[in-house]
Amino acid sequence: MANDGLAHTVNREAESGRMEFYGRANQQHLAPLWRVLGGLVLESPKSPCIPALWKWSDVRPYLMEACQIITAEEAERRVLVLENPGMPGESRITRSMFAGMQIILPGEVAPAHRHVASALRFVIEGKNAYTAVSGERTMMAPGDFVITPSWTWHDHGNLSTEPMVWLDGLDMHLVNLMDAGFRDGYPDKTHPVVRPEGAADAEFGYNLLPVDYKPGSQTTPIFNYPYTRTREALDRLARFYPIDPCFGFKMKYVNPIDGGWAMPTIATWMQLLPKGFKSMPYRSTDGVVFVCVEGSGKTTINGQVFNWGPHDVFTVPSWTFYEHEASSDAVLFSFSDRVSQEKLDFFREQRGNA
Repeated sequence: MANDGLAHTVNREAESGRMEFYGRANQQHLAPLWRVLGGLVLESPKSPCIPALWKWSDVRPYLMEACQIITAEEAERRVLVLENPGMPGESRITRSMFAGMQIILPGEVAPAHRHVASALRFVIEGKNAYTAVSGERTMMAPGDFVITPSWTWHDHGNLSTEPMVWLDGLDMHLVNLMDAGFRDGYPDKTHPVVRPEGAADAEFGYNLLPVDYKPGSQTTPIFNYPYTRTREALDRLARFYPIDPCFGFKMKYVNPIDGGWAMPTIATWMQLLPKGFKSMPYRSTDGVVFVCVEGSGKTTINGQVFNWGPHDVFTVPSWTFYEHEASSDAVLFSFSDRVSQEKLDFFREQRGNA
């Protein structure tokens, strides 16, 4: 069958005699579905994304050079976008997700703003910089997973003597697909601090809730998941829990209010791959972004091998088989649109080659 978008039932020889009708219908902004049906209702996912790897050793010099040509204030967010090579110029790492490396120098502030898109920050390098969300600051360290919920005022600042770098992940392409995007700039550089540091953790981080708490958002009320706790949880799990043949020891970040995903549109995980572990082939309908936190290894994606180490980022497209292999104990952070797909009832996965 020709790969021309026509429904497979269409008589292609007869199509030439219908062109005059199509032309007249077009004048009324009408188009025949049967001429495009094959490209709209697919037999299996066909993503323009391709597997890609960003080596930290290659990315970091460009981040430092960017600091020489533009300030954080002028840029509003000094970010180098990780563009999927299959979709240049679209600011996408997967079809639905944005990813970029943000850098803030000592003494700089990324000005306060808010937007409908939800954002995650995964800290790559540095310490003693902060993110402020809705009037509460949290200090950040490498491996921390920090959340900026939809439509919350937020700013960032670096109180240290070294550069601070984190990976931004946003659902802006989902928001824009639905024409639901809004953005505001705060009149001052920073939003007033109205809650003490650690307030959110005290309220929600110990398997207890204030007795009168009423959720105001689908996003977790905890907005910093420190790596020290996450790493300890993985180590404890690995002592007694059976290893998953596809994922090693993998845990998802959850909302302590209902046990669901930490973010309503972006799924997030951390996984431990023991030295020598080689996973079974796996694929799913969500394109996934991985960040190596520690250790080293390789991931084979549709037969293509990508070697990774600390701070490297790589992506696996939708419905593409991949296998991890750890050359040392390795920890990977990852995120995708899986939670959105689950809510819409079309997430699908496959373990092992069919």
